Amino acid sequence: MSGLLIAAPSSGSGKTTVTLGLLRALRRTGRAVASAKAGPDFIDPAFHAAASGGACVNLDPWAMRPALLRALAGEAAAGADALVVEGMMGLFDGAADGTGSAADLAVQVGLDVALVVDCARQSHSVGALVRGFRDHRPDVRLAGLILNRVGSARHEGLLRDALEPLGLPVLGVLPARSDLVLPSRHLGLVQADEHPELEVFVERAADWVAAGAGLDALAALARPTGRLARDQVPGLPPLGQKIAVARDAAVAFAYPHLLAGWRRAGAEIAPFSPLSDEAPDGAADAVFLPGGYPELHAGRLAGASRFRQGMASAQARGAAIYGECGGYMVLGERLEDADGASHAMLGLLPLETSFRTRQRHLGYRRATALAGAPWSGRLTAHEFHYATILSEGDADRLFEAEDALGTPLGLLGLRRGRVCGSFLHLIDRGEA
Repeated sequence: MSGLLIAAPSSGSGKTTVTLGLLRALRRTGRAVASAKAGPDFIDPAFHAAASGGACVNLDPWAMRPALLRALAGEAAAGADALVVEGMMGLFDGAADGTGSAADLAVQVGLDVALVVDCARQSHSVGALVRGFRDHRPDVRLAGLILNRVGSARHEGLLRDALEPLGLPVLGVLPARSDLVLPSRHLGLVQADEHPELEVFVERAADWVAAGAGLDALAALARPTGRLARDQVPGLPPLGQKIAVARDAAVAFAYPHLLAGWRRAGAEIAPFSPLSDEAPDGAADAVFLPGGYPELHAGRLAGASRFRQGMASAQARGAAIYGECGGYMVLGERLEDADGASHAMLGLLPLETSFRTRQRHLGYRRATALAGAPWSGRLTAHEFHYATILSEGDADRLFEAEDALGTPLGLLGLRRGRVCGSFLHLIDRGEA
């Protein structure tokens, strides 16, 4: 396999903007461009899709079985002239146990690495930095450098002098640009469909990359030259035969590979929007409420009468109902927003949550499904939210969980009959 991993020494180096600019710049040349995002990221893939014109898949080297990881990468690369994968955090940063980094992904899938280096506050020190990243792991192929936030021609000269002894190609030199900043929120970037001028931003980023980088050299590195196994690898079994999946600004965070796996298993996906006061399909035998930002839309959700009635009808007919993270909070009885205002939720689970006092919960999880859960056995998941639990009433628990270091986290989630949920975003089956 070959493709290009856009990585960096740390978060905030500009790799997302570089990736978006590269995707659009390559697309302009008439190439078929595929993209992927490393790790458990729900937001960046939508930006990738806007830039490339195609779907973006998550590739998670910690949470996905190697066979699934390779199958998803092979599927993404099939028929593409270029595969561009954006890393997460720093190149060697992973889970708390030290595994699952972007470097691990590069090795497992067979990707060349272009390292985006933020040069704004350094000159000759860049040589020491890059030498360390080049030599840290011999199994990682560092193919070249993209120097970002370069202040002047003189600054570029100093950087090149420091890097010349290392023998690494400089694939791009990108000047600092104050107009290439994406707005952020506490869980990451503001969602792509909320960006008022996303197309303008992507075009501007493409101009920036095309002017400062060697597109032909980057395209050659991004070209898939080998074949990965494209066998269908079963993921989590579908919740039902016809699954109503909520999708809008309040509940937007569903992994594409999860829904695609359900379709491959024969399930029909029927999207609906709670914020538009739509009820789930009345013929659905399952309902999935993904994560998102319900706290930003709690008033509208509380007043969505058709949505509430539709969910009550789904429960009454015995449909399997599952909510994760934001969707879990919507299944609860009450949600308190950041201003302390209380909003009635669906009341299908005895749960009250609050954003008045934020508390971060972050990390990979291994979960064991308990009796009555929609799935069985070991599962991998990720947790990232700022909500606090005000109260949990009488209900069965859904998972027994531990963090990436194996530290027990106790029993998580709630279940009443066929209605269940938790703060975990499920990713894959666990290894046996």
